Amino acid sequence: MRDEGFMALVDQFYSTSNGRIANGLLVASYATFGVAGQQWYAGISAALMLVLLWAWAAALLRRAGWRLPRGVPLFSAAMVLGLFCFASTNTYKTFFWPASSVSHTFPPVLAAAATIPALLATSRRGKAIAAAVAFVVGGVLGTLSEETSVVALTVLAPALLLGRRLFPAGRLAFVRAWCAAAGAGILIGTAVLLTSPGSMNRRSRHSTDSMLAPESLFASLRGYAQVLHTLVTTWQYVGAIAVGMLIGALARRADGGVPRPDRRAPLLLWSGAAALLFSGYVCTVIAYPAFGPSVATANRLWNDYLFPLLLLLVGAGGLLGNLAVRRYRRGTAPVAAGAVLLCVCVTAVLAVSLRDLESDMRVRAGAWDSQDRLLRDRAAAGATVLPYRRLVVSGMLEPFSSGGERPWPASCVARYYRVKEVTDGTEHRGRGPDRAGPLQPDPGAAP
Repeated sequence: MRDEGFMALVDQFYSTSNGRIANGLLVASYATFGVAGQQWYAGISAALMLVLLWAWAAALLRRAGWRLPRGVPLFSAAMVLGLFCFASTNTYKTFFWPASSVSHTFPPVLAAAATIPALLATSRRGKAIAAAVAFVVGGVLGTLSEETSVVALTVLAPALLLGRRLFPAGRLAFVRAWCAAAGAGILIGTAVLLTSPGSMNRRSRHSTDSMLAPESLFASLRGYAQVLHTLVTTWQYVGAIAVGMLIGALARRADGGVPRPDRRAPLLLWSGAAALLFSGYVCTVIAYPAFGPSVATANRLWNDYLFPLLLLLVGAGGLLGNLAVRRYRRGTAPVAAGAVLLCVCVTAVLAVSLRDLESDMRVRAGAWDSQDRLLRDRAAAGATVLPYRRLVVSGMLEPFSSGGERPWPASCVARYYRVKEVTDGTEHRGRGPDRAGPLQPDPGAAP
């Protein structure tokens, strides 16, 4: 990718791959740096998402007029981001694989951050700027991630329909204008994506005409039920409730009193939950033609609605923590301590899983570097056909996996090394650079 050029890669996304222009821009931003770009993407994107979440939390507190002890907003943002990225059933594909992060991990965080100017807007000029930002970010989302666009539009719908019951009368007109600007941006961006040659090419490959067939809808529902079961049984997500309880227990008004949540908070949570559950099913329907039954296991596809669901859990935890403190005046310290202890326990479990993944990634990286040197040397010597051994990590799709049903990974490798083709070198195990231990090629590895 590094040799293709920045704009050439963006054009490839628009004209051939999938039509996602903003997606192509982000991919080109790290792909132009070659392997180093792939390596540094996770750390840079994590720092950016943390800053956005921290700023979003600060904007929410300012809008509510609440105060928290120093460090709690940053801790809360970091905890939510950690749950989002590392409590996944496949952390590698969710966070460390740039192509997945660009499409399904970063977009929902960007969508949440788009509300920061709206939360801070007080003057007419500020509100106009907030609406303009919503329109621009909406357009970016429309050409970045179809699933996040679906979730955003579905969340905007109840904000418009239930606006009188959810928002103060003084801000109702602004809320409606902001939602309209955001929705218009998303729709325009989505229209640009859907009419692109790349999107039409992708739809022709995956027979999306059958998306709304009864069989496909039922299969999508069955897969979505499996997804929800996986999410509900992932106990680490209680960390989001713990974060909310910590905030609810420690939040204070400017005068030092314990704030009383707005009576509309339960309606906001229930309507948001209903919108997200519905949008999750729609996302599954959209993905089913391309992924088939694997939509129930391809965890990266869930992130577009998982992230706002985690935010809802934080909100529910906040109500619980606030209720406990208001009912038991001396309960602040026990509630806060219990919430912190639960966060520490969840973090420790995530750290153990990351330690195991780090070991696998190091082994795989060493094997890849060794094979890369060998293939480059052979290509430089004039070879036009190279043997390639699969180096599977976290079920990633490798050339010749799944019995060679998908030929495009091998063609990508051949293009990368500038040779005519690569062949399956798995049967030559033991004579070359691959000493990957537990990461030896697995013919049955899932894509």
